Amino acid sequence: MIHKEIIGGVEIPISEENLPEICRKLDEAEIRINKELEQMLQKYCYVEAKLQSINKILPNVALIRSEGEDFRDTIEKTNRLAETVSAKVRKLDLARSRVCECQSRVHDILDLQLCSEGVATALRNEDYEQGAAHVRRYLSMDQKILERTADDVSEDRVTIAGSLATLQQAASQLRTVVTRKFDDAVMSEDLASVERFFKIFPLLGMHDEGLGKFCLYLCSKLQETAQKNLRSAFEVKVNDDRASVVYADTMTLLFEGIARIIEIHQPIIETYYGPGKLLKTVTILQKECDRQIKKIFAEFMKNRGISKKVQSINEYMRKQMTEKTDPKTLDLLLQELTLMHTRAELYIRFLRRRVVNDLTVASSDEELCKQQVNEFESMIKNSELSHAMQEVLGAYLALERYFLEESVNKALGMDTLDQDQQTSSMIDDVFYIVKKCVRRAISSWSVDGVCAVVNMACGILEGEFANRLKSRLRQGYPAGYLDLAQAYSALQSSIQQGRLQTSDTEYARLMFLAYLNNADVSIEYVETLSKSLTADIDAAFPSLQQKDRDKIDSCLAGMKGVTTTLRAVIDYGMEQLRSSAVKPRITPWVDSFLSVNHQVNEDELLRYETDEPFVQTLVMNLEGLLEAFKSSLTTANYDALIGILTSEVTIRLEKVVLKSTFNRAGGLILDKEIRSLASYLAAATSWSVRDKFARLTQIATILSIEKVEELADYCGSDAIAWRLTPAEVRKIAALRTDLRPDDIKRLKL
Repeated sequence: MIHKEIIGGVEIPISEENLPEICRKLDEAEIRINKELEQMLQKYCYVEAKLQSINKILPNVALIRSEGEDFRDTIEKTNRLAETVSAKVRKLDLARSRVCECQSRVHDILDLQLCSEGVATALRNEDYEQGAAHVRRYLSMDQKILERTADDVSEDRVTIAGSLATLQQAASQLRTVVTRKFDDAVMSEDLASVERFFKIFPLLGMHDEGLGKFCLYLCSKLQETAQKNLRSAFEVKVNDDRASVVYADTMTLLFEGIARIIEIHQPIIETYYGPGKLLKTVTILQKECDRQIKKIFAEFMKNRGISKKVQSINEYMRKQMTEKTDPKTLDLLLQELTLMHTRAELYIRFLRRRVVNDLTVASSDEELCKQQVNEFESMIKNSELSHAMQEVLGAYLALERYFLEESVNKALGMDTLDQDQQTSSMIDDVFYIVKKCVRRAISSWSVDGVCAVVNMACGILEGEFANRLKSRLRQGYPAGYLDLAQAYSALQSSIQQGRLQTSDTEYARLMFLAYLNNADVSIEYVETLSKSLTADIDAAFPSLQQKDRDKIDSCLAGMKGVTTTLRAVIDYGMEQLRSSAVKPRITPWVDSFLSVNHQVNEDELLRYETDEPFVQTLVMNLEGLLEAFKSSLTTANYDALIGILTSEVTIRLEKVVLKSTFNRAGGLILDKEIRSLASYLAAATSWSVRDKFARLTQIATILSIEKVEELADYCGSDAIAWRLTPAEVRKIAALRTDLRPDDIKRLKL
């Protein structure tokens, strides 16, 4: 059995062969152990110092423990002492509160006796303010405490009870006297006395009674003034400057009177009755306002004949009667209706602002404040004023719709075209009427009214107005005579019939172009109108709720529908112009390309470098055609016409090119002609014509190549924006008589 020994962490068998290895391992282990011993000996001094420090601290630890125990005992004693002191403080606090209560009772008893004596003296001297002050002090006392005090102090029981009885009797007597004096002051219209006794009511605890009586007094004065103003309205002469808005002025005077009452008396009410009383004041005043509004509105409806006018208009709109009202006669009436609604809305805003501010100051309870604000809103919503304004708005919208429709129809019927004008008179007239009506609706401060009139305006512009434009364009553009023989024949026929129709044709031509311009200018007017109305609405309604804002934005979005309709009218007119004025002329001009030989030699090619008969003639004809329209069309319509002209030229030219044959020189000439034509049309308009010439340019490129193999570079799979299909490329290349058909067929595209 072989013995093994672990040396240096390694297990080594003990044998003669391993002795050198074992010795080496033992030497290494000895060296390592010596190093560890040296390291441990080096730490001896440090460890010794630490042990000495600990020995020095040990006595202090015992001392600290002793002092800690003493400190604990001290804290326990302090705690017991604090509890004892706290109990005594509580007893002292209880005693102090009882002393304060006792002092309060003593003061109340003393004040009770003084008030009892003072109120009797004040009543004898008719010093009601002083008497009310004594009663107020008495009312501020706790009656139950006074009675309990009287029971506790038996010797003063009779005195206290007597004082209480005296004050109760005096308070009742003083309330009766003050109420009677206030009523007497109202009867005698003694304003100073009215205000004097009004200020005494809250001292007697009669806040509601005093405020109610004073508001009724204010209502009586308001009634007198309103009746006087209404009688004055009846006396206004017809030729007076304010005769057309006299009822709106009468209503305004009523609102101003109420506002003045609130302005003057709100500080007095807040001073003597406290904040938060304005809601009740406004509620009482609003009832009187409703009564007066009802009278004013009834007279307005009767004397202005509103119901009769609305009924007559409704019957006319339903085609039940032929007689119609002149819209001009409604202009002043519409102004008065909007003015009435505006003043009512201004009055309601004033009340809302004052009431909300008063409630906010009076209470910090947001829930209570919100509840009272809702109470105010409900009161206004159910008031006679709101009902009257709803009738005003309904009548206004009925009359405004009639005014708008009839005025627009009248403007359309009176349409004229002045000399040297691109548009007819209906454009300015119609948009002036529309703008006037919508702005009048905005001035009414009614969101529903604004939305209704904006919708009316959009409906008329999309309906009657757009239909009138399209109806004229549907008649077509009188293109005139395409050649001299046709013109001479028509002239002879007119002479034989004794009339010439040239002026009629020219007028029809100008009217067609004017109506085409009308549609274009109308788009600009609609966009401008939409922006200006948005600004006007923002100014008139600075603090709109989100739902109202969404409602108005939805209505204004209808202007985009008008723009879309007018663009469709322009497109329709342009198609008419294409079929009657552009296409019939373009076809023969471009077809002359077929009469030109396109298989030319080198000499002819050099001559074509300086002379391009086909394209020069075509450009001259196009320029003559465009010149006839340039001064008669708006910039946008003129550019659109050039776009149509370019499309027709390129489409027709492509067709005639495919009917011709070429050699390379002819293809080079075609390429130059197409470039010249594209340059001319590009210079004539601000629009890009490059896209329309893309196919023609590529056709010319194919026809001008030197070798068939070049086609792969132009129209290969990696070609950018190549418009021609491989089949079309081969078909076009086959037009070259100098290219071999077999080479074209073998071409890989």
